[in-house]
Amino acid sequence: MMWRRLTVLSLLGVAYATITDPSVLDACPGYKATHVNVGGAKLTANLELAGTACNVFGPDINKLKLEVTYETKTRIHVKISDASSARYEVPESVLPRPKADPFTLPQSSAIQFNYTTSPFSFSIFRKKTEEVLFSTASHALIFEPQYLRLKTNLPSNANIYGLGEHTDTFRLPTHNYTRTLWSRDAYLVPNGTNLYGNHPIYFEHRTSGTHGVFLANSNGMDIKLDDTNLTTLEYNVIGGILDFYFLAGSETDPTEVARQYAEIVGTPAEVPYWSLGLHQCRFGYQNYIEVAEVITNYSAAAIPLETMWTDIDYMFKRRIFTIDPDYFPMSRMREIVDYLHSHDQRFVLMTDPAVAYLPGEGYPTFDRGTQADIWLKAANGSVSLGAVWPGVTVFPDWFHPKVQDYWNREFAIFYSPKRGLDIDGAWIDMNEPSSFCNYPCTDPFQQAKEQDLPPPRTSLPPDPHAPIFNQTQGQTQTTLSLNRKRVNHSGEDLQNPPYAIANAAGSGALSDRTAYVDAKHANGLMEYDTHNLYGTMMSTATHNAMLARRPGLRTLVITRSTFAGAGTRVGKWLGDNNSEWEHYRKSIAGILGMAGIYQVPMVGADICGYAGNTTETLCARWAMLGAFYTFMRDHNSDTSISQEFYRWPTVAQAARNVLDIRYRLIDYVYTALHQQHIDGTPVLQPLWYQYPQDASTFPIDLQFFFGPSILVSPVTEENSTTVSPYFPKDIFYDFQTLAPFEGQGSSVTLENVNFTSIPVHIKGGVVLPLREKGAMTTTELRKTDFELVVAPGTDGQATGSLYFDDGVSITQKFSTTVLFSFKKSILSVTGQFGFTTQVNVARVKFLNVSKAPKNVKLNGRDLKKSSVEYDPIGKVLIASLGIPFRQGFDVDYS
Repeated sequence: MMWRRLTVLSLLGVAYATITDPSVLDACPGYKATHVNVGGAKLTANLELAGTACNVFGPDINKLKLEVTYETKTRIHVKISDASSARYEVPESVLPRPKADPFTLPQSSAIQFNYTTSPFSFSIFRKKTEEVLFSTASHALIFEPQYLRLKTNLPSNANIYGLGEHTDTFRLPTHNYTRTLWSRDAYLVPNGTNLYGNHPIYFEHRTSGTHGVFLANSNGMDIKLDDTNLTTLEYNVIGGILDFYFLAGSETDPTEVARQYAEIVGTPAEVPYWSLGLHQCRFGYQNYIEVAEVITNYSAAAIPLETMWTDIDYMFKRRIFTIDPDYFPMSRMREIVDYLHSHDQRFVLMTDPAVAYLPGEGYPTFDRGTQADIWLKAANGSVSLGAVWPGVTVFPDWFHPKVQDYWNREFAIFYSPKRGLDIDGAWIDMNEPSSFCNYPCTDPFQQAKEQDLPPPRTSLPPDPHAPIFNQTQGQTQTTLSLNRKRVNHSGEDLQNPPYAIANAAGSGALSDRTAYVDAKHANGLMEYDTHNLYGTMMSTATHNAMLARRPGLRTLVITRSTFAGAGTRVGKWLGDNNSEWEHYRKSIAGILGMAGIYQVPMVGADICGYAGNTTETLCARWAMLGAFYTFMRDHNSDTSISQEFYRWPTVAQAARNVLDIRYRLIDYVYTALHQQHIDGTPVLQPLWYQYPQDASTFPIDLQFFFGPSILVSPVTEENSTTVSPYFPKDIFYDFQTLAPFEGQGSSVTLENVNFTSIPVHIKGGVVLPLREKGAMTTTELRKTDFELVVAPGTDGQATGSLYFDDGVSITQKFSTTVLFSFKKSILSVTGQFGFTTQVNVARVKFLNVSKAPKNVKLNGRDLKKSSVEYDPIGKVLIASLGIPFRQGFDVDYS
């Protein structure tokens, strides 16, 4: 068959990609189904090539195997594989698969699988409405050694979300748009390119319902959306198999599809309570004195600082698990850690995967790894080399049976509470894996030399005895000197596969700026197949190493590279963004994708921007937006100006104002995070999750819900004090004044939004458990009384909940779950109070009360008049209680 293929330079000038005429691909013969067998919840069939092979990017495989399983009432698993040869599949050790419910019957499923025998095509439709959700009709299935193609029709103007990681709009474009999945070190996170992580899941929303499609494949791929003729979505994958999960979602509740996706990839890990405080970091702290000064300056500025972070500056010649004895001496760094811990604050350090290649030079981390033989191997059997921060490096093979013991030991030695740095959390970076070696990396030693790796220090070392934290003299201590089935790829071109995905790294070669794709793992798997898993596997090893250090305690591990399921162990920051308004705006879509779709709810962008120089107004606005990320961290580059919040008066005041709001809301968002851990309900949500029938909400990604009920509408234009957020037809309440506001399904212009405030509204129908004021640390916050805010919905009712525990243990001996219900002027508080809060309920604020009541009662007894206030302008009724928060109670007014 005649076919046309063209490899072209992308518009970015950095990546080659294959462009193929869709009509030529659709004209391929596809397959015909034979030997169809249906038994209970399972259908199997053989798929045989239906005509003359296209051989577009290699020989068409003649016989395939089809397996269709109705796993639950809302999930269908469709698997297409080579019938005669083993092919790579995502290992269950990395992504454990859910078991099928043995009692599921096809006729009881909310979605149905339908197929045509010849040429073979299939569709998924919603049983109740008979609406087709996914259909490969008229699009030939192509299955070759290094190219898989499957294509589905979509409605016009389709609402597609997901397919991350990217910095594009939350609702994806559908015209000539390509999403490439191949992990890379994506400096400045450019739009329209592959970034650090890979999540081949999309949600499609229609007014008739929301469903999801997940492709469990870790190979490189281009997913193309186009509406040139009919609107379609096309998978172009360079290996593995077609392993799909179709999720019915719901006809009324979009969050249901998120919960169903969590059933596949796992619900997120619970985070420590303290991790919801403010984190501060910078790549470029020159020495231990600067780190100590930042801690002191935050305190002096009365800005709450929960956790101090240190980037790779602390390392000796950029080698992991070492400390520079001149710039960051162990004794002085231990003083800093001790100071933080004595002030109820925390400490986190950076750890990269690449280990300096230093045979015979006495670098224990390298020597121990070499002895255990846990390095990733090159095609010729030698260790696979790259060039990263410390110079020439090797990479841990996370599939090696001894690698976890190795990683545990390095963490135990270097992060020893007794002799090393007693970290509270871990930060892992460069784990795509990133390499600075340009392809072909034939001489990493020369490239490291040319790139001046490791980079030299640019300042003189400090006085090792300089006083910090108002000491009169430095203290000295002894410095710790811590410097299965086989897949056959024979005959395949792994370095330059016939179909070139649109990889934006360097020249576009798969091995450019990363580990070579022909590297082999200890279990025989090739990096070509497992590349996109590297960061998540490092995440697992680091999570386990932290657990080994502090058994029984929740871990905080923040990673850069992720794959499906990563949230079960780690959180994520959005990478090396820029100090510009566009990246400030794009961060909202980024956090919505991670928390709202990919099940990685502990997420945030570098506040004020990583690269480039921020401005006072941008940093002030970003500090306020960042307070509504679940992971709130100020971090920037060594080539940028310092941007700690206290550097500018406006930013300092903005930070104080919004951190007071955030800290008051911590228990509310902690409860929402706990709920996502329980069942996958997203802690961050786009507006359409709450208003699925309102088409105006479908493209909105400059507003979002923080938890289920707090609507955040930041100012998004430079130097502006005006914003025009969209308010669906519902009742809302201003978070500061508590005054009611009736949304009309339109945008409302808010003026005079100064640079130290951010518009925040409470969605009607909720009872909010708030702390009555903020605090300087979360430890202090947990000693602060609660107040309850009752914000009735349009029906005059409200509900809410509070989950509370010790904040750090994985397994809780005791916990408290409180339920709030408001109806007909009565607030009922019930629950199980297993964990003692040791604080009071200071007051209840009832909103939208039309007139002052004659009586307010607590548990049937009148409150004193001095305990009752009424604001006729804001329509707020305040009942001061001052009762211990350890049992249920009722408050009513009339």
